Amino acid sequence: MSEKQRVSTLARRIHGWSWQAFPIGMGTGAVYVTLSGLKEHSPTLTTVETIFYFLNISLFLLNTTTLMTQAILFPRQAWRLIKDPVKGIFVPLVVLSFATIIIGTINYAVPPGHVSPSFIYVLFWIYVAFACLTCLPMLMIWFNQPHDLATFTPAYAFLVFPMMLVGVVAFNVLKTMNPADPRAIGVLVLGYFFQGIGFFMTFFYLCIYIIRIMSTGFLEGHQANGAFVACGPPGFTALALLNLGDHARKILAAHHLVTPAAGDIWYASSVLSALMLYGLAVFLFVFGVLPYWFKVHKHLKEILGCWALTFPNVGWISCTRVLGDVFHIPGLYDVHLVMTILMCLTWAVLFVLTVIAFWKGLIFYSQDEDVLKDTRRDDDDKLSYSTTSTAV
Repeated sequence: MSEKQRVSTLARRIHGWSWQAFPIGMGTGAVYVTLSGLKEHSPTLTTVETIFYFLNISLFLLNTTTLMTQAILFPRQAWRLIKDPVKGIFVPLVVLSFATIIIGTINYAVPPGHVSPSFIYVLFWIYVAFACLTCLPMLMIWFNQPHDLATFTPAYAFLVFPMMLVGVVAFNVLKTMNPADPRAIGVLVLGYFFQGIGFFMTFFYLCIYIIRIMSTGFLEGHQANGAFVACGPPGFTALALLNLGDHARKILAAHHLVTPAAGDIWYASSVLSALMLYGLAVFLFVFGVLPYWFKVHKHLKEILGCWALTFPNVGWISCTRVLGDVFHIPGLYDVHLVMTILMCLTWAVLFVLTVIAFWKGLIFYSQDEDVLKDTRRDDDDKLSYSTTSTAV
């Protein structure tokens, strides 16, 4: 019993932290991204969005710092989380959190002049490198072992999400650039390139998801939250195509690329494709909502999985507003407003429940035995290494 008392609460928190903490920040980012798209936009609303933006940055710093500390103090636990077939799929979410921060920086730091467009351009390339360096190794680790179809969930697509969101980051970066700038061509082309990789890879995951629920029925328990992840790929791709196509009209014309009508053709084809993908995203959302309450487990210890109710839906919700602009349908603005309000309410409920679960030690809290076990093993490894070095 005395041995257990040597484990501090802080040590148990650090040891129990996981990559599943990043969806909290992404859900926070989802709030200001959807709010920023509202048709009626007041200065007060911008202030509220800015508060969520800084809260997102704080959560990002907290998560990255804690996981880095975990890697130093408990390397076995850190490596165990990365190799875990379930918890490991959340590792790429650190890149997605970074994407929401870039979008927030573009919306709230560039207009006042606090950040220059050149810096945003550099951030874009950092994001692309970050996405590739994270996704590819994690895909190698994940595909290096077999996985049971009966336990498959759309959340497995998180392994590809960062590359898919390059298109979303790209069109936001293009907002800060002059279409005549030669660098805009690279951003546009790379946005389409990675959006294609991300969407088609995640689409394969969606096909497996449909096969899974055909054989086992709707997802149950904590996996029921994963049904909303399925909305992400078609929703974000539709949003990216609409905006990249709009920028393509200006960029291709400014540089006289392909043909004089290429920009308009790209835009028209993007609108058509986006409309169909938008329909798929809405269907998958409804498909996840209808059985949700009857399938999900109402346990606070599984609250982290519920954050999937927020950020995967940002794509099709934001796309609703853009389609309203394209087709001049005021009703879509109303739908966007209603879904944005629901997003904010969902965030508030989840945030309160997450704080309660954290306070009660139901999440991010390891048992004494687990901390002591990893502490002893890590100390033994260091002692063994020291002895070997001395012998040599």
